[in-house]
Amino acid sequence: MDSRLYKEIQESFTNYLTEKKLRKTEERCTILEGVCAFTGHFNMVMLYNKMKESRFHVSKSTVYNTLNVLLDAGIVVSYQANSLSVQYELKKYAETHSHLFCTKCGSIREIKNMHVKGCLNTLKTPGFTPDFYSLYIYGICRKCKNKIQKERTKQNK
Repeated sequence: MDSRLYKEIQESFTNYLTEKKLRKTEERCTILEGVCAFTGHFNMVMLYNKMKESRFHVSKSTVYNTLNVLLDAGIVVSYQANSLSVQYELKKYAETHSHLFCTKCGSIREIKNMHVKGCLNTLKTPGFTPDFYSLYIYGICRKCKNKIQKERTKQNK
């Protein structure tokens, strides 16, 4: 991430904390830094492990609570990949693509489709001002589909 974008995100977070009368703690700032180090999707466990790897001692509950603050601040967005897995991503990155979710293995693939973005940008929404869009397409990835087909072939023999 370039330093200009990081400074912009830091400033936005500081403004949010001030507006909501929340403390700007070392933990929150370090967790934000960890979030900004991800170039794609991540989950709470991945972020927690990143904190441990950098030798920054913080509890899982602090990571989870800070993620909720970052969600409320509009800095990250979340995706419910399946009933057990919530994925996060910086909102700045999420604005540029849509997501394909595999319902079997939980993998997420990004697709860039400017036609979809163009259509959504011209969508009339009276009384509503869209901030950003996110498109979820659920299905089965090629790897899982091949695995299912092999299992069916085995059963039919």
